[in-house]
Amino acid sequence: PHRTELYEDAPSACWPIVYSPDYNITFMGLEKLHPFDAGKWGKVINFLKEEKLIADDLIVQAREATDEDLLVVHTRRYLNKLKWSFVVATITEIPPVAFLPNFVVQRKVLKPLRTQTGGTIMAGKLAVDRGWAINVGGGFHHCSSDKGGGFCAYADITLAIKFLFERVQGVSKATIIDLDAHQGNGHERDFMDDHRVYIMDAYNRYIYPGDGFAKRAIKRKVELEWGTEDTEYLQKVHTHVEGALNELKPDIIVYNAGTDILDGDPLGGLAISPQGIVKRDEVVFKAARRRRIPILMVTSGGYQKRTARIIADSILNLHNLGLIDKELATSGAENPKVEEMIRDSAKDLTNLS
Repeated sequence: PHRTELYEDAPSACWPIVYSPDYNITFMGLEKLHPFDAGKWGKVINFLKEEKLIADDLIVQAREATDEDLLVVHTRRYLNKLKWSFVVATITEIPPVAFLPNFVVQRKVLKPLRTQTGGTIMAGKLAVDRGWAINVGGGFHHCSSDKGGGFCAYADITLAIKFLFERVQGVSKATIIDLDAHQGNGHERDFMDDHRVYIMDAYNRYIYPGDGFAKRAIKRKVELEWGTEDTEYLQKVHTHVEGALNELKPDIIVYNAGTDILDGDPLGGLAISPQGIVKRDEVVFKAARRRRIPILMVTSGGYQKRTARIIADSILNLHNLGLIDKELATSGAENPKVEEMIRDSAKDLTNLS
């Protein structure tokens, strides 16, 4: 495989939390034309700093994925299409981008998305090394090798998994747990006939993308109704995450932790509370840690101003419960705190209502 800077070892003093200020999309107020808080990634980091969980020099700095990195999955034809501003406007759903010179689009829109993509690839290796990793951005699950859409211009989930398969000894099976409100049709199309990848996807069945072809790749399909609330949602997530991991024990879990399931999200159409989101992430991490499976979390969709606070609260909760730790997390399953908490998790779920 080609040499990549994305796989250079991160300093062991760092948390396996990946971020760069370059993630944030800010220029000329254009970001306000999308129902998307385009600075949410930086806000998550600021909340974690305020809570003294992390400091700038204790997180892993994401690097931009190069063309050579992207070509591990993407076709050259697709990458060339992104040199047309109107194509990028269509993919990001920000129409005025069509009228900007492409060098501006590259620097102000695509570079942030390429940096988040580099972050996901880096976090894949970190997760295997440390037992867990969180990319504060990424989760572009509507993009496949030759087609973008739904704000997703690069297939970071597919890339992270292919990098691991090609470069990391002992990683030959992956499970994607996609809990964004939308169907993850990008990685589904990319892994359609790949038996090494098991996909679980829980989504609102009535909204974008409604990709019937891609659904054939889903091994565990959880189709949700409009306005689904916490109790039913958490029960389904718990049942199907357990079921998925009992059916196949992967070498890595990629967890697409979209927060657009939040009540009031204009695009998601579900009605999950902030506490419900925090609990959901806890359920997924407990399932992974109990089985000692490395887990990579990406933040994906989530389109409201309060989203950043919820993501930060969830990360703080995972830390308070001992599910994520700066020390080598792979030993986590022997951690008595984790053991005890995992025993309690079954009880918690019965008390959810």
